Amino acid sequence: MAYNYIKTMRDLEAASYGVRGGAGNSLLKSAGTVGAIGSQYMHDGATAGMGTGSTLVSHLSALYNMVYGKKVWSMINQEVNALAMIAKRPYTASGWRILKDRPEGGSGNTFNVTLGGTAVAGSSTASGGSAPRMDKIGGVPENAKLGTDFVALTPEYTTLYTSPKTIAHMFEFSELALEMAKIDDGVGDIRALIREDMGKAHAEAQNKMVLMPLEAYDQTTDASATVGNVITGITLGYTSLHKVVSSSDEANAMCDAGAGNYLDTSVTTNAGLHAQVCTLYGNTDRQLDSSGNPTSTFMDAVVDYGDGYAATDARPLTLTVLNAMLRSLRENGGSPKVILTGYDTIQHLGDLLQSQERFLDRKEIIPTHNGVRGVKGSEVGFRVATYYDIPLIPCKDMPKTGLGSNKLSDMLILDTDHLWLSVMKPTQYFEDGIDNGNPFGVGTLGNQAVYRTIAETGCSFFKGQGKITNITSS
Repeated sequence: MAYNYIKTMRDLEAASYGVRGGAGNSLLKSAGTVGAIGSQYMHDGATAGMGTGSTLVSHLSALYNMVYGKKVWSMINQEVNALAMIAKRPYTASGWRILKDRPEGGSGNTFNVTLGGTAVAGSSTASGGSAPRMDKIGGVPENAKLGTDFVALTPEYTTLYTSPKTIAHMFEFSELALEMAKIDDGVGDIRALIREDMGKAHAEAQNKMVLMPLEAYDQTTDASATVGNVITGITLGYTSLHKVVSSSDEANAMCDAGAGNYLDTSVTTNAGLHAQVCTLYGNTDRQLDSSGNPTSTFMDAVVDYGDGYAATDARPLTLTVLNAMLRSLRENGGSPKVILTGYDTIQHLGDLLQSQERFLDRKEIIPTHNGVRGVKGSEVGFRVATYYDIPLIPCKDMPKTGLGSNKLSDMLILDTDHLWLSVMKPTQYFEDGIDNGNPFGVGTLGNQAVYRTIAETGCSFFKGQGKITNITSS
């Protein structure tokens, strides 16, 4: 694949599915219509003026790969769930540069200044530094001397990097099962039925990955699959949004013994599970400092978990809690585009507003390559509730983090301008076996098939992402 020519998701889809000239690229059309593939190649082996033998086999293989892979990819991008709401980008590089510290004013959420200090040329109190003087942040005298009256400033950058994750699900069906299905139960082509269900399962598994809770990294039921408290295979899936939208403080709170040991209690060593949870995109800034205390870093998202993760720390979800989160994100420079949560939390918000004789607004939305956007008067979109014009997207897989009773689903408040899914290979379908004249290729008297997607999540602005956990309905 010539990635130099792939600039957009449409370019990547065209290269992956053989679609040229824009035909058949619409996400909303691709699930039901196959365009620009070659109409002479029909479904399930039927042909229109096509030859036989190896030529037929090669044509059929290409048809399967494009048609069913494209259908599942379209489904991934259309469902109203976490995976669909994340913007999609072509995987053109493994790393990206991110601003770690301002050229002056520190690295906190706000620009930091001081009233004190002596105006000494070249010192942090003259210009630059984490807390420059208020009168030395850009105003210069007439005919100012370079390097004396003001000095050069330098922002600090760092590079985050990731590796693409291969998500694959294989299935098979025997020759006998295919034939018997036509006779006994009237299903007809059982292969088409299994293909459809496996495609849905492939999409659902990816959605589950991006909503994986942090405590899932602490499962130790299978000792053979763990190193200490760390499940070795969990990093093979997509990096979870709950890990992306986290902080050093949250990880430390979840490791507290009073919090039911959500994570690893050996936090002072920055080892094992804590190190894994706090290492993100090759960066370890979320880990504890030398004294064993959580750090404040550009990698921290805004996380509201209350006073802690002990059972007694759970608190009811109120409009004040949600409004405070939205205010904090906007003060950080974020622009919330979508709120992902469970059906129960959306219902609870509706009840809160109804008691005040206020109601959730509703809005037509449509998932796109760039995430979710609002549409008016469109019949192809989805109608969802909104809060301050922010879509509330229900996710059945959203975790309920906390030890309190009457738990509600967590809330992820995301700025999707800075959160994305880097796609190296959109979903593709592969099938081979006896129906293609190649039982030796799969080693069985039947067919084997695979759905495969290669991608990974990414984020370039963590302080603009928010999470509310440890909430209850009462």
